[in-house]
Order: sequence, then structure tokens, then C-alpha cells
Amino acid sequence: MLLIHCPYCFEERPEIEFRQSGEAHLARPEGSAEIDDRTIAEMLYFRSNGRGVIFERWRHVHGCGRFFNAARHAVTDAFLGTYAAGLAKPEVSAEGLLVFAEVPSTAAGGEPIPGKPRLGKSRSLMSGDAVQSEAGQ
Repeated sequence: MLLIHCPYCFEERPEIEFRQSGEAHLARPEGSAEIDDRTIAEMLYFRSNGRGVIFERWRHVHGCGRFFNAARHAVTDAFLGTYAAGLAKPEVSAEGLLVFAEVPSTAAGGEPIPGKPRLGKSRSLMSGDAVQSEAGQ
């Protein structure tokens, strides 16, 4: 069982509390009323499903109920980091680390921004493996 960090609850919880909700950072094309059926079908049903790091939407169903994004390695199932929905897609460095664009740490009133990106260990309770990311070094 994996422990997944919720960027809104600020804690790691077992994977059974979460549901995967598909590929993250998908944008609908402009003028969708004029798009043909094949293009709409490709937009709705065809996903990249590649090997390596993938970006997914997740929902903390048995917790806060909010959606967030996660970077996960599709082969090893290790989470490289989680971050709030609506933040820009991070880049993946040659070392496999997430590189976020500059993210403000506080709102205008000085309050912490919920869902600030968190990098760290992705732990598997089954194997004991850990993947170290940028902030955990």
C-alpha cells in the first residue's frame, strides 16, 4: 500500500482514501461546438499512458474531498510529488526530479497557500522502497 500526500490536508494517507481521476493538465480546444466527432472522441478518451513520469488528477475521497495533481512514475508507481489543482505543470529534470515554476508561499494577506507543492519521499508499505525527490535531499 502506498502513502499519498494530500496537499490540502498536509498529511500522508493510505492510497485507499484516494481515487485516480485521469490525466492532468488537459485543455479543451477553443470553439468546441465546431469540432468534429473524431476530434471530440480523441479529446475525451485517448490518453498518453506512457512509461516514466506521468501527471494525474487525484481526489482525496475519504478525506477533504478535493482534487489535486500528482506526478507519478508509471512503471515503479512511486509518487514524485503532489500539488494543488490549478498550478502549472512542473518540468521533470534529467535526474527525474520535479521542477516547479516559482510558486508563491503566501497569499496577499500573509496566509499560507493551501496546496503548495510538496516534494519528498514516496513510500511503499509493501516493499519499503523510497524515491527521493528534490526537497528531500
